[in-house]
Formats: sequence, structure tokens, C-alpha cells
Amino acid sequence: MEALLAEIRAHVWAWVPETAYLGGGTPGNMDEGDLRAVLTAIPGRPWSEATLEVAPGAVTAEKARAWADCGINRVSLGVQSFVDLEIRRTGRKHSAETVAAELRVLREAGIDNVNIDLIAGLSGQTEASWRTSLDWIERLAPPHVSVYMLEVDEDSRLGKEMLAGGARYGAAETPGEDQAAEFYEIAVERLSAIGIPRYEISNFARPGCESRHNLKYWKLEPYVGFGADAHSFDGETRRQNAESLEEYLAGGRAAESPRDGAERFYVGLRLVAGIRPEPEEWRRYDAPIRRFVAGGLLEAADGVLRLTDRGVLLSNEVFQEFLSL
Repeated sequence: MEALLAEIRAHVWAWVPETAYLGGGTPGNMDEGDLRAVLTAIPGRPWSEATLEVAPGAVTAEKARAWADCGINRVSLGVQSFVDLEIRRTGRKHSAETVAAELRVLREAGIDNVNIDLIAGLSGQTEASWRTSLDWIERLAPPHVSVYMLEVDEDSRLGKEMLAGGARYGAAETPGEDQAAEFYEIAVERLSAIGIPRYEISNFARPGCESRHNLKYWKLEPYVGFGADAHSFDGETRRQNAESLEEYLAGGRAAESPRDGAERFYVGLRLVAGIRPEPEEWRRYDAPIRRFVAGGLLEAADGVLRLTDRGVLLSNEVFQEFLSL
């Protein structure tokens, strides 16, 4: 905490922050005094949006009031699933009823802007259980939902077990990529039907409730990050703090790299609204654009380039093409 506060206080602000986001772990477990100290060190309060990532089961009326008093006006709940078996296998300890109760607590504290994270492809997940989680979303009516497809690290216990063809850690019951993609498509259709349309590959929101902070990343606007492994971008240069906590506490130097000219394609194309390439960009990327349009992965109209629904599912292939140019 001392190192984090020292880094924030030493920063020379070239602009006043409009948004703040505390994530990358369980900042909801921070001591109230520490949270207040961090937010006090950041200029711009009241921010248009100040988000705190919270694990379900950690919300109390006292904490929620303290968060709101510190300037937090948005909470992102790492729910992942509303189905008991799936929740247990993620190591979480909440229940669907816990999430419902905590949403009421947050709203009573004046924090109405809440995001709920869901993961498609969890061990033991079926189409029926996935639809159960989506039923809970409809019942709870959050303004924002994030849907991520499970990515298994080959070095994790689950990853090693899957590679070995074993059954421990639910490896034998983990849906394949195609099935997880089907779950994702079900979510896109269901969330749109209940008024929470997709605005970015993994993010869905009621109109006007899109994450203002995260939109800055996808639109390549400047942001500054603090803490171990935090990233910053000033519009031209990217900066990454020392990755491990030990290196960070030892004052490890940040790594810098220039902005990649293709970033607007593989970052901006994540947005449903797409991007409006400059004339030079249309010329530079003419070959891959034509190929992906012909293949039904991109569509171009009125100077705007965007992913098709099929392109979203194969977005990594599209982005890789621009990364390699």
C-alpha cells in the first residue's frame, strides 16, 4: 500500500481523470482507510465513473456505504455463474441468492451501476445450466453484463489434467471451445432480448450504461495505471510496471514500447460500432480487409469497418492478421 500510494502521489498528471477503476484482484477486500487513501490521491473527484471489483460474498451494508462515501459509484461483481456446481468448481463460495441480496445492499447504498461477470465454458456447464445463469440475469436486471469464454492455462492444475486426459478438477466435464462458443451466442441473443445488447465482444449494457472507463481502452484514449503489472498509455507510448509484486516493491523499472500502428484495428474492432479507418489505413490494410469481407468476417459500409457476428467468434484470427502486418 505504501508503494502504491507513493507511485500515485509522484505521478505528474497531464490531464484530470474522468474515470477510475480498481481491479486486478480483490480490491473489495481493502481496508476502508486504504481505499480512501488511494482514491484521495487521485484527482478529478467526483469522477463520472469509479469502479470497484468485488467478489460475491464480500458485500455488506457497512462496506457498500463506505465505498459510496469514498467515491465509488460502480461495482463489478465476479459472479461467473449462478449454478452451485459451477460456482464450487471455480473456488467461489457464493450462491445465486447471495448475489441477489448483495445487489439489494448495493442499491440501498446508492450504487445502482453494477456489472455482473459470467464465464462460458466452466467445468460441468451445460446449455441448461447456462440458461439458468441467464435467467438470473433477467431476474436481477443489472445494467451491465460481461461474458467471457473460459481460457484454460496449460500450466494450471485444470490445464494439465485436461492435457493428460484425466478427470480431476472437473477436466472431463469442461465444455470444448465449440460448445463454449454456442453458449456465448445464446447469451448474445438472450441479453439482447432483455434489453442488454452487446457493445463490445465481451461486454453488454443497457443503453447509456456502457463502461466509460473501459471504452477508453478500446478507443485508444490515454490512461494511467498504478501497481504491480499495471499498464499505461499516453496516446503514443505504452508502459508496463514491474510484473511481480517483489519487483514492484523493489522499485523495478517500467518497460516501454511505442504504439503499434495497427492497434486501432485489433483493439477498436472489438467494439460493435467498429472503426472508421483513415484513407491511408484503407490502403495499407486493403488485402486483409478484402479477404475478411469476402469471407464474411468483416463488413464495410459508409466508411466504417466492423466485425460480423461470425467475425466476432473468429475475432482472434482477424486480429492476428493485423498484428502480423
